[in-house]
Amino acid sequence: MPRVAATRSLLPLILTTLLGACANVGPDYRAPVTQAPAVWQAPTAGTHQVERADLARWWTQLSDPLLTGLIEEALRANPDLKATGAALRAARASRTLASANRFPTLGATVGTSRSTAFGVDKSLYDAGFDASWEPDVFGGARRALEAADADLAASLADLYAAQVSLAAEVALNYVELRAYQARLGIARSNLGSQSETLQITDWRARAGLVGSLDVEQARSNRDTTRAVIPTLETGQAAAEHRLALLTGRGPGSLHEQLVVKEGAAGGLPVVPEQVGLLIPAEALRQRPDVRAAERRVAAETARVGQAEAARYPGFSLSGSIGLQALGLSTFTGGGQLARSLAASVSGPLFDGGRLRAQVDVREAVREQSVAAYEKTVLLALEDVHNALVALASGRERQTALVSAAEAARNAALLASHRYRSGLIDFQTVLSTERSLLSIEDSLATADAERLTALIRLYKALGGGWSPDATATTSLVTTHERS
Repeated sequence: MPRVAATRSLLPLILTTLLGACANVGPDYRAPVTQAPAVWQAPTAGTHQVERADLARWWTQLSDPLLTGLIEEALRANPDLKATGAALRAARASRTLASANRFPTLGATVGTSRSTAFGVDKSLYDAGFDASWEPDVFGGARRALEAADADLAASLADLYAAQVSLAAEVALNYVELRAYQARLGIARSNLGSQSETLQITDWRARAGLVGSLDVEQARSNRDTTRAVIPTLETGQAAAEHRLALLTGRGPGSLHEQLVVKEGAAGGLPVVPEQVGLLIPAEALRQRPDVRAAERRVAAETARVGQAEAARYPGFSLSGSIGLQALGLSTFTGGGQLARSLAASVSGPLFDGGRLRAQVDVREAVREQSVAAYEKTVLLALEDVHNALVALASGRERQTALVSAAEAARNAALLASHRYRSGLIDFQTVLSTERSLLSIEDSLATADAERLTALIRLYKALGGGWSPDATATTSLVTTHERS
């Protein structure tokens, strides 16, 4: 008996020692080293340095109220963004679960039983509390909480990355739609001119001034242009339907908003004179996909420690306290107090190397996450360089085509006047008309490509969300509740 009493008296000391020895096994997280260049190795003419927060609503710099409204509507109603918000909600719940696993569990029981002995019925009432706890001696639960925290941060970054991609996608489709509308206008205008040329050629043929060959060539030229229009209309409809989908609407629901009515504002947005740009290191900090990749490295590092902790012994404590009585009225007076306390230790003796293999698996997954992070950083830098080159090239191409289009219009006008006067043959008219259509179509395409390069630059810089938490609270809350 003295030895048993001594053991009981040592139990609190043993538990205190175990808890005091709590330590996190496994590697502690260190952020991967990011090698960002000091400056961009690409043309930066026409750009100026901005703060990260200035990119939050970059689309307002295009001065197109309709585009701004479409992007903001998409950020509220896009189905993919709602799904990403639900994933964030799941990550937050998982983090709460990982935190709860570190604490004791407490339960309450109330019951009654009835028995008969020697013809006498007896009722037994009992009520009590029971508790259990597994002290986190080697940090497995703490590592699990670290991993859940990192997963939650990665999910939040995923939401911001989805926001960045969505804003850019809406803008790109809007530019594509406006480009199709511009090209349709050019094709229809040239079709009108070519129809007029055909009519003049037909009159001259009836008068015997030219042969039927000129008439057929004029008709072929007009009908070739007419054949282009249905293809452009198909592209315009597809871009319009895509915009409706991105804003969470059905096909055709945006037609009245997007159609360019006679005398109404429309056309492509204008590229601003100066474009905002971040230095490389700031651009990487602004990119939410880089943030998400770094947080996943942190999560996998914590899971290595969690797997390592599983190789060590586990400790558990359980206890209960309660009252038993033959009647409800005797609970407070004549009830019998019952209590118990138990402690146990469990640990692996032989598992054939399974626990060691689990640690190796987590180590390998962690190495994969580091490689994925490094690739994400390189792709981010590549995106910015490509967009800067495309923006500079687009500016040069647009300038050249503006000059070429002006010359082609003058040439077509002069050729038409001279042909009517009988000074030149019809081949010159055909050549100038075809050249005008081609150059004007190329100019509309170049305008759209320059805007596309600008949008891709803002996307590559991580524009579309703000690092200021107060600026994004409403967005996160909206999609968590959806």
